[in-house]
Amino acid sequence: MRPLTHTSAKQLVPIANKPVLYYGLEAIRDAGITSVGIVVGDTGREVREAVGDGSRFGLDVTYIQQEEPLGLAHCVLIARDFLGDEPFVMYLGDNFLVGGIAELVESFRTGGYDAQILLTRVAEPQFYGVAELGPSGEIVSLEEKPAHPRSDLAIVGVYSFSPAVHEAVRAIRPSARGELEITDAVHWLIERGHAVQSHLVTGYWRDTGRLQDMLECNRIVLERVEPDVRGTVDRMSEISGRVVVEPGAVVENSVLRGPIVVGADAKIVSSYVGPFTSIGPGCVLNNAEIEYSIVLDGSSIHGVSRIAHSLIGRNVEVSRADGVANTHELMVGDHSRIQVRA
Repeated sequence: MRPLTHTSAKQLVPIANKPVLYYGLEAIRDAGITSVGIVVGDTGREVREAVGDGSRFGLDVTYIQQEEPLGLAHCVLIARDFLGDEPFVMYLGDNFLVGGIAELVESFRTGGYDAQILLTRVAEPQFYGVAELGPSGEIVSLEEKPAHPRSDLAIVGVYSFSPAVHEAVRAIRPSARGELEITDAVHWLIERGHAVQSHLVTGYWRDTGRLQDMLECNRIVLERVEPDVRGTVDRMSEISGRVVVEPGAVVENSVLRGPIVVGADAKIVSSYVGPFTSIGPGCVLNNAEIEYSIVLDGSSIHGVSRIAHSLIGRNVEVSRADGVANTHELMVGDHSRIQVRA
């Protein structure tokens, strides 16, 4: 996700104009959990501004500062006072999961396990943490990005733990990369006879760490939006499919083919916005064409055709340069200025 993550928390990059982190918080709330601790690092101020006290989500949020990125097990270690002696869910903030975690939470509550880990089947398990299961679905081993995977079951990034994990995170030592690994803590539990169970994802899941994953998540969400035009659309414009135009947005002499979302106070003039595109608040498109893309707040695109499969950061300017028209694929960091041949 570089260069966006040099200037912004990747958990706040929007999918359908809503930060990835918000989907996770809503999933936690919908599972019946109301007390949430968010472990933050260098981007803590930005996360605090975006989430606040959690009341907008129906949550009570506490922030836990991690001075250095020392691993997921270290997050559990420093959250000890917040967690107390209660069972808890650990949810990685850059995960995008359709279907929520209510089934996982209920299975953990009734199963009497000390740990339960969410898994999903993947085509290329060598790129993920991989779990090997026993005959009853118990986890017998975990391996990070193995050259020869023992299964196609990848670790999703949502875990349920009993208080037994606190002893595990205190007992393990940093890995070769200098971090306290949550997989090592889980291994510690397994080796000492604790019940560690799997739970398979029934819905759609993506780790939003790559451009293609962000665009795919954007597509999945946009396929579910309901048409809602509250901005201003003139008579020269054509709208078809699932299109959301938020308040304050203006559309003139343009074609909008859904599913798409146009953010508040955006302006689209003499342009084409194609399927699976989200245009952030305050953006300006003038004589432009774009589809299957994400454009973040305050950016502008002038005189450029056939932008596709792109993620454009905040306050970016993309403008026309002389040359032959072509399709452009862009991943542009915040506060950039780009000139392309169009």
